[in-house]
Amino acid sequence: QVQLVESGGGSVQAGGSLRLSCAASGYRSVRNCMGWFRQAPGKEREGVAAIYRGDGSTYYADSVKGRFTISQDKDKDTVDLQMNTLKPEDTAMYYCAVRRMCYGGYLVGNLYNDWGQGTQVTVTS
Repeated sequence: QVQLVESGGGSVQAGGSLRLSCAASGYRSVRNCMGWFRQAPGKEREGVAAIYRGDGSTYYADSVKGRFTISQDKDKDTVDLQMNTLKPEDTAMYYCAVRRMCYGGYLVGNLYNDWGQGTQVTVTS
């Protein structure tokens, strides 16, 4: 059974930075993807960033390109999301997810198999 545990959320002023980390256990495959998703109150879940664990290819939503960076540590089996130049509209619950077979649709949440409990990110103006 896959377990995902997120950490690193918090409150920050606009323009600031936060780093989220997701620790995975219970399953490992070079063909899986891990992604970060977010959901703000009253809004649909949005794919933020994803990484293909085999070759490290990364994918980003247009809303975060140039500001967020997803990275992995294969030895520790963690995936981090560095978030810079944060905006109030980035405020949301952020979730880590893993997908066991990855062929496109990297930011489509319904294609992911396992999810963490989430960590709150709040950006104040």
